Amino acid sequence: MWARALAGLVAGFLMAAACAGLVAWLPPGPWQSAIVPSLITFIPFWMLAALWAFAFRSGVRAWAGLGISAVAGFALLWLLRAADLVQ
Repeated sequence: MWARALAGLVAGFLMAAACAGLVAWLPPGPWQSAIVPSLITFIPFWMLAALWAFAFRSGVRAWAGLGISAVAGFALLWLLRAADLVQ
């Protein structure tokens, strides 16, 4: 149970940060205009990730699932920036 809780806190934080980055970058226009909505959505994303951690059978699966999701989110942010699809 503690492993899943820590996965929700640590890996869930990273996954929520990646999701908040997507919220900031995906609307049209400069990302500075979407910084407040992305900060507002960060907390619900983090809470959902923490709840999602308890849907896994074990702590290892929670770390793997949330960690892979966080890496995928940051990879998507990197690809969007590398392809010059965001400002």
